[in-house]
Formats: sequence, structure tokens, C-alpha cells
Amino acid sequence: MLCFTFFSLNSAFAQDEDRLQVGITLHPYYSFVANIVGDRADVLPLISAGSNPHNYMPQSGDMRRALSMDVLVVNGIGHDEWAFEIVEAAGRADDLPLIYANDGVPLIPIAGENSEEKVVNPHTFISITTAIQQIYTIAQELGEIDPDNARYYRDNARAYGLGLRQLKADYMRQLAELDASNFRCATMHGAYGYLMQEFGLRVVAVIEPRHGVQPTARQLANTIDLIEGADVNVLFAEKYFTSNLSDTIQEATGVNMYAFSHMSGGEFSSELFEAETRANLDTLLAAVRSAANGG
Repeated sequence: MLCFTFFSLNSAFAQDEDRLQVGITLHPYYSFVANIVGDRADVLPLISAGSNPHNYMPQSGDMRRALSMDVLVVNGIGHDEWAFEIVEAAGRADDLPLIYANDGVPLIPIAGENSEEKVVNPHTFISITTAIQQIYTIAQELGEIDPDNARYYRDNARAYGLGLRQLKADYMRQLAELDASNFRCATMHGAYGYLMQEFGLRVVAVIEPRHGVQPTARQLANTIDLIEGADVNVLFAEKYFTSNLSDTIQEATGVNMYAFSHMSGGEFSSELFEAETRANLDTLLAAVRSAANGG
């Protein structure tokens, strides 16, 4: 078991006016920023922990939180568009610096879109490799805003990134010991493309065209045909947002079902990203092992 050193923050996100107030939009970004800034800045979620960031509708409390921030870390590629509405409504569009965590991250396009606009998969925070790239970007830009602590932020980012690389290497070794030639998976959500790509595994089909949008009867029938035709043997559902669709598909195809975390629920914490990543990788190992054993 690998051991990380995480920085714990005061409960209720108590603020110190002498420290940088760093806003974040999503749970993984809380983990990233908390491990970067340690006790030299406060990390402030833009929305409350119990909120579902998918199709989120801004609340009055969000505007108040935006007013207290010195900088805001955003996904910026489709997962937190509501953040820009909040910043605008709070009158901070011209004076609140934004850190686009995905600047420099190689993005996966989403297939099957009818619009001419390029649409990319925004779930970069579920992969270790793309998470580390975001951590370095955030640390660099925080250092430009707060130069007195720039070296401290960079050193913390390197240490955090090293721990995450060790975590990835541990699971890479375990996966390398398994025969993944019979592993063919589908997912109930398009969030896991970066994770699968990172470990050299292919997603044959994504069931939901958009998160929280049920496929039509024709799309579902086509998906079942695709799963059967491609001999898919594993279906990944989303841990906290499962639907009866997964049961329908499992009954129709006989695939084995597993659940991944989307990292978008629960309390904000510095440990969340590492803990949820470890849980996802344990699940991935179990699925590959089952496929290797003919399950």
C-alpha cells in the first residue's frame, strides 16, 4: 500500500485574509489544489459538496462564494460551464483570474456529435496522467499569482505527482500480469476514456450519448446489438448514478457489471482523488481478471 502525505484543511473552509483564496469547481480540483498549496492558501469550493455538477443550476450562495475568491480553477472544457455563469452573475468576469486546468492536456474528441463545433471529453480528472498534467499547470499559474509561494507550490506539485506516478506504476504492474486479450468493455457513461486509454484498454461502446440523457429505444437496441456483435464481456456503470438501463443491458447481453466512481460526490477533501482513483483501479483489475478467467 502506497502512502501519500496529504494536507488537511480546517473544517468549514475557514478563510484567512492573509492567504490566497483559491476557488475550485469540481471535487478532484479540490484534491489537486489542497495538495499544492498546503497551509499557505485556502481552497474554496464554488458550489456545495452535495451538489451534482452535471446540469447544475447556479444558486445565490454560489455568487457569495465567488466574491471571496482571488482565483478560480476550472475544468473549462464542458464539465463546469455553470461556473462561468456564476462568475458573470457575481460581477467578477473582469477581475477574477481563471486557471484553466486543462491547458496543455491532450484531449479526446467525443464521437457522434452532430454539431460542427469540436466537442471533447471533459473528464480529464479521472486519469492519473492527465491529472498530473493539470496539477503542474495549476501549480505554475498559482505561483505566478502568488510568487512568494511559487517554489513551495511547485515542490508540492512534484511530490504529489510522484506519488500518483507510483500509484499508476503499481497498478500497471498488476495489469501486466493479467491476460487482457479477452477484455472487451462498454461503459454507461463517456467519463472513462482517459482512464482506459492510460492503461491501454479500449471501450467498445458508450451507452449514454450525454450524461444523464437516456438513449432512445433505437439507440439502446443498437447498443445491445453492438455489445453482442463485439462480444463485449464487461459493462462499467457509474457508481452513484446507476440506472435501470444497466440492468436491462446486462439481462439482454449477459455481460459482467462493475461500477466506477465519477469523483463528483461526497465531501471535498485532499484525499478524494487518490482514494477514488485507487478504488477505480481495483475495480478495473477485478474486471480484467474476470475476463482473463473467462468470466
